[in-house]
Amino acid sequence: MTIYDDFKNRFKLLASKNKHLVINTLSNIFTMRLIGNKTHGDLAEIGMVEFINQFMYDYKSIHVGKDLFRAKEHEEDIVIINEITKIKFPLSLKAYGDGPLQLSTDSHQKMFPFLEKQGKDITNKKKIKKIFKSKEFVDFDGINVMPLIYDEKKQRCNIMIFDHKKAISKTCRIVYVGKNQRFDVASKSVIPGKGRAHPIFMFVDKNSNYICEVRYGGASANALQRGLWTHTKNAISYFDSLTNGWIDYSHNITLVRLFRLALNSSEQGHKVANEILQKDIDRLKAL
Repeated sequence: MTIYDDFKNRFKLLASKNKHLVINTLSNIFTMRLIGNKTHGDLAEIGMVEFINQFMYDYKSIHVGKDLFRAKEHEEDIVIINEITKIKFPLSLKAYGDGPLQLSTDSHQKMFPFLEKQGKDITNKKKIKKIFKSKEFVDFDGINVMPLIYDEKKQRCNIMIFDHKKAISKTCRIVYVGKNQRFDVASKSVIPGKGRAHPIFMFVDKNSNYICEVRYGGASANALQRGLWTHTKNAISYFDSLTNGWIDYSHNITLVRLFRLALNSSEQGHKVANEILQKDIDRLKAL
């Protein structure tokens, strides 16, 4: 068991015993979508850092910051430290809608070109095993990702962790799906299909069920067109929920007003507000 596995188990236990804490924080995070569609992602990072520091007594978390992790070419957003063992590990936080989910940007564009050299329909078990053990796929399960998933229409959310180990063990086929093509589960073959602008390599299990995909890795590809992706709906059996399933959330309009006031008030006012907010957090802990 890895240090990240220990953390996930601890988080899951907290969510089961103190569900109100998770609902409260996630509701506030997804309320930020009322301010801007991309706002909630950045605020989720600092919000979850504070959640860990306030409610997970045996862990401490630090926000790495955009400039620092970009300079080091890392995908992680926060660092988590086990207060007992003093061991620390990086974590990438992602706030995505219920659908396609990027697990790694593959910034060095290694995965797709490597798979192109292996063939367009890989079914040999030994070959698949070698692919996962290759240096090009070292990041497949090497990045700790915590996705905060939301379903805005139903106003529900979930913290869903992709099970990389299960994906590796269950992959029985890696198939190339080209532009304007799709993989048909019924016929277990690639057929014409509109909409796909760039090719992918799709990973499927013995029943041809979708697991994940590696997207086009050419020089012209942007961050959304390359890297390792999965799909929260299509690969649901390859996820573990830290919130023990979907939880309902509601928008906190008062929080939006708080931000408006905070941006127009002084640091002196912020200090007073911080003291009040900390007292309220302490109240939540006691519930």
